[in-house]
Amino acid sequence: MSTSGQELLESFDHLSGPEKREVASEIIRRAFGLDHDELDEAQLSALYAEFADDDRRLAEEGIVS
Repeated sequence: MSTSGQELLESFDHLSGPEKREVASEIIRRAFGLDHDELDEAQLSALYAEFADDDRRLAEEGIVS
């Protein structure tokens, strides 16, 4: 992972819970090229949960660059 990516994650870790969800939603939208209007709340929640699981797994494994 690049230094910019690591800095982004460090900044993300300092956000409040609601801010993290908002930022994660925007990252998911951008990463998958999704229009927010195309997603309902259940789909967005599922994507957020998957993102959080992946993030947790990577944190537990340690990120190797």
